[in-house]
Amino acid sequence: MSNDDRTRSAGPSALGSLGLLARSSVEVAPGLEHLEMYTPHGLLTVFTHTEPGGPAPSAAIVTCGGAMGGVLGPGHGLFHQLGAVWPARGASVYRVGYRVPNDLDRCAHDVACAVEMAIESGARRVIVMGHSFGGAVAVRVAVVMTAEVHGVVTFATQSAGCEVAGALAGRPLLLFHGDRDELLPMQSSELVRMIAGTGELVVLPGDGHLLGRSDEVIMDKLDEWLPAPLGLADARSSDPSPD
Repeated sequence: MSNDDRTRSAGPSALGSLGLLARSSVEVAPGLEHLEMYTPHGLLTVFTHTEPGGPAPSAAIVTCGGAMGGVLGPGHGLFHQLGAVWPARGASVYRVGYRVPNDLDRCAHDVACAVEMAIESGARRVIVMGHSFGGAVAVRVAVVMTAEVHGVVTFATQSAGCEVAGALAGRPLLLFHGDRDELLPMQSSELVRMIAGTGELVVLPGDGHLLGRSDEVIMDKLDEWLPAPLGLADARSSDPSPD
């Protein structure tokens, strides 16, 4: 049975085990929802980007931040940039704000909840992305959610917590890392790729841990790389041509 034929990994539901006390949501703008979920271990926040009036998405991108949390991502709001363009291409975007930043197990649980939300909304293929500490979160979620997660993208990832990367079992892995990272050396991403036994490392010359010099390079590479694991048409050919 292929991954496309499966909708759920075995085991308990992440959302079901959240211990939800209450939830509240608001439409911030057309196609952008801000959801808050109150739990015994803190507030889980998810921003969801969808195409207003469009069909149910067939794919989704779930993003998560570093050890301090946050929902914008590296660079100049990279995760928000993804939310601005990918829903029109068939992939909703979920930006996760952790209940307890820097708690690897709970943060992975938070991201797993967002993956389940994407599946419940119609996505059949999900890519999980994480920056720094979030790279380990993304890897761990993918290792557990083998049916739902079809690939992983990391940005300046740490290697701690990625010891399980071999269980990605050949699923697509894309790693970005600046060669002047002041917090985590580029070897961290190299090690994760070595443990996984697969993957592509994109070195960003002159860039540091926040990847503030490489927005365009990263977005261009994601435009090229994401369509295949998401099961979508090439983003570069599907965008409307400028007048």
